[in-house]
Amino acid sequence: MEGVGVTFEPLAIAGAFIVCQKRIGDVRGFFARAFCRDEFAAQGLRHEFVQWNVSASRQPGTIRGLHYQTAPHAEAKLIFCTQGALCDVVVDVRPESPTYCRWVAVELSAASGRMVYVPEGCAHGYQALSAETHAFYGASAAYSPAHERGVRWNDPLFNIAWPVANPIVSDKDAAHRDFVR
Repeated sequence: MEGVGVTFEPLAIAGAFIVCQKRIGDVRGFFARAFCRDEFAAQGLRHEFVQWNVSASRQPGTIRGLHYQTAPHAEAKLIFCTQGALCDVVVDVRPESPTYCRWVAVELSAASGRMVYVPEGCAHGYQALSAETHAFYGASAAYSPAHERGVRWNDPLFNIAWPVANPIVSDKDAAHRDFVR
């Protein structure tokens, strides 16, 4: 289809991208491609997602994350917001990376057509900015409890500027320890 595809904008974390849909619209609405294996491969990105997840946050301020998995089950992710709006956060926890211990935040919304590609080895989380926010994301590795890791949402090493004060955080996510370099 002419004009359909995605574009890639590098983020301040090595290997992370904003992925923008090219939307074709008319009086009915729009059509957009969310993913194309060949387009991702041309960027050198993981293009096999073996698991797709959906999460819904009822209240603004809800934080989910920061989560990642270690090798051999490290996972790349492709996140987009299908309802509402969220602040998506990527934290580089790869010791060999030139952006090690840095983080970046991107606002995603159902209306924007923007997605975030998170490379393997980076922690990921998001905060809902509106009521009934839904996120849909693919992972390049299946969930592995033995390889699951987390970083506390308010770890002082990262000092993430979450946009909504007094967040709602699960007991599990609140119990994550501070990251150790």
